[in-house]
Amino acid sequence: MIINASNLVKSYEDPKDKSKTFNAVDDISLSIRSGEIYGILGPNGAGKTTTLEMLEGLKDIDKGSAFINKIDVKGNPYKVKEIIGVQLQANEFFDNMNLAELLNLFSALYNKKNDPISLLKKVNLADKALANANELSGGQKQRFSIACALVNDPLVLFLDEPTTGLDPQAKRSLWDLISDLNKAGTTIVLTTHNMEEAEYLCHRIAIMDYGKVIAEDTPKNLILKHAPEKVKEVVQGNMEDVFIALTGHGLRD
Repeated sequence: MIINASNLVKSYEDPKDKSKTFNAVDDISLSIRSGEIYGILGPNGAGKTTTLEMLEGLKDIDKGSAFINKIDVKGNPYKVKEIIGVQLQANEFFDNMNLAELLNLFSALYNKKNDPISLLKKVNLADKALANANELSGGQKQRFSIACALVNDPLVLFLDEPTTGLDPQAKRSLWDLISDLNKAGTTIVLTTHNMEEAEYLCHRIAIMDYGKVIAEDTPKNLILKHAPEKVKEVVQGNMEDVFIALTGHGLRD
């Protein structure tokens, strides 16, 4: 396993009663294999992003432990950051720098030397090398943010809702990019609200609700277990039916 997380807990002050706390992530454990695409699904507030941020060393782990490639995230977060790439839900870039310059800047932060054109080719943006980030479409910005996450040639790539807000064509283009990166050997951990996306991309899926993992398996096995009946015109249920069967509701806004 390239990622082993045991009994992770992240607590926050209860906004309704400051004398109390609540667990945004409530005693979850994950084991993720090298070379797989692992998805974490759940409604807003389920704890998906917080889980990723603890694994990435961006948020303190209150209880439990996490290891990436046998490196202790709590004990050596900077060492972990050397072997992971992180694409966040929102990114801000310097408006006065073009894409090639930005990639050179991010590479320098890792003491790496990269050919920015080669990185941009990976995400199909080589023709935009001299463009500024604010000139890109939504899908192009998402692909560029992944290029930035690849500057240190990561063993594990974390993607937090990578296709949110994208049109169908841009979404499918990003799916192809994620699949290609995975086929090249990168382990990918992603969060998503998109059931079709999870079913299409992920080798295994964990479904979270109220800070807990309530189910984990391959998409096919989750469907067979939780949504085996025919729904409308399809032969059996899909990942959206699994999600509703397990959480009792659709996605919360």
